Amino acid sequence: MKVLFVEDEPVLIEEMVDYFSTQGYLCESASTYARAEEKIETYNYDIVIIDIGLPDGSGMNLIPRVSRSSEETGIVIVSAKNSLTDKLEGLNLGADDYLTKPFYVEELNARLHALYRRKMLKGNRHIIFDDFVIDPLSKTLSFKNKEISLTKKEYQLLLYFIVNKERVVSKPSIAEHIWGDYFDQSDNFDAVYVHLMNLRKKLNQTSGKDYIKTVYGMGYRFSAA
Repeated sequence: MKVLFVEDEPVLIEEMVDYFSTQGYLCESASTYARAEEKIETYNYDIVIIDIGLPDGSGMNLIPRVSRSSEETGIVIVSAKNSLTDKLEGLNLGADDYLTKPFYVEELNARLHALYRRKMLKGNRHIIFDDFVIDPLSKTLSFKNKEISLTKKEYQLLLYFIVNKERVVSKPSIAEHIWGDYFDQSDNFDAVYVHLMNLRKKLNQTSGKDYIKTVYGMGYRFSAA
């Protein structure tokens, strides 16, 4: 899951990024309205966490921008103000949840999982295609009840394909989603190719089917029942 944290408190942003990174999230952050706006317009995220009180603007104004960028992106407001007016305004603008500071990162994590299941997985606790079952909570893949060993990147790549099933995705979009900002400085997509081919091989050897098709000159498409 790729998450953007929009927060200007250095201690809190460090705590959230450290915690959610250990939970397997791809974390990015922005401490100002301007930086958050730039990231939202440039990249795609599964979930955006927005603090209302930013030094150079209101986080409320970012909500419609996120919604316009991607209707599937989940939005969670975090604020020190436990105001019904703010809650209603944020939800009416398109936010999915509202959490009042201070909060436990474990509670935020539970809310993110619930939101991800509701928006990206359409409420399902497991993702099923043919005889494969993905458990997003344990981050595992099984085939006919036998677990298939995947690396972290292979698992992230498989989820990205599932969410974008039947769509053509390019190497740059794959790299940006899985490696985030850190891949911007490299024009070498060998790493994408290696992880993709390894995943493709494991799925093929297990089921006898080739789920990942190459669309020459454009990218790759994942097809499954």
